[in-house]
Parts: sequence; structure tokens; C-alpha cells
Amino acid sequence: MKIALTSVLVDDQDKAEKFYTDTLGFEKKQDFAVGGARWLTVATSRENEGTELLLEPVGYDFARHYQKALYEADIPAASFATDDIRADYERLSAKGVRFRGEPTKMEGFPATALFEDRCGNLIQIFETQ
Repeated sequence: MKIALTSVLVDDQDKAEKFYTDTLGFEKKQDFAVGGARWLTVATSRENEGTELLLEPVGYDFARHYQKALYEADIPAASFATDDIRADYERLSAKGVRFRGEPTKMEGFPATALFEDRCGNLIQIFETQ
């Protein structure tokens, strides 16, 4: 068994598509109509068979409350790995990404940084080295 798909709630799929592809550098994998929304996924561009991230519209009140509660508690909705957190922090900051602070490293844990995805979420990046 392996994780093939996970999701993050977004307040606007068009805005999310632009942010996750143009800003973060993911590749759009699937995009088709489902009801009044889209089945819209992105994935790491260098992994053909990698895990996909569904940019799922916040369509229900309970989902909006959940997303808002995570955001207000500074809890990331998703975490992405990076080989070089400082380089990604600099690259994304130059593209206007709002980080909650500089990358930090605590004893026994990888370096991490938290940023806003412009779609209602906090996203964490962590260094794998």
C-alpha cells in the first residue's frame, strides 16, 4: 500500500492552481469538471508516479470552520519536503510568499518554515538532509 493522493482545502481553485504551479513549482496532473467544481491535482514535477495533491474546494461550512481553525492555531494543512530549506525560503520569498518566520531548527528535528498559501492554509516545508 502507498499514499497516492492527499488533499488540501482551498478557497479558490483557480488561485490555488496558480499558486501551487507558478509559485511553488508543482505540475498540474489532473483537471476535469466534477459537479460545480474541478478535480484538480498537482504533483512534484520530477516524479511521474508520485503522490498527487488534490486542491479541493471548501464547499461546506464544516470544512471552512476546520480550515480556519487550523490556520488560526498555526497548524499546517500540509507539509512538503525540501533538500535545501534556505534556498527554497529565499526563492519563495522572492516570489512574494509570506512566511511566518525564517527557517528554524530545533534539537532533534529537521529545519522547518511555515508559509501562507494564499488559499486559506498554512503550509510547512521541512529539510530532508
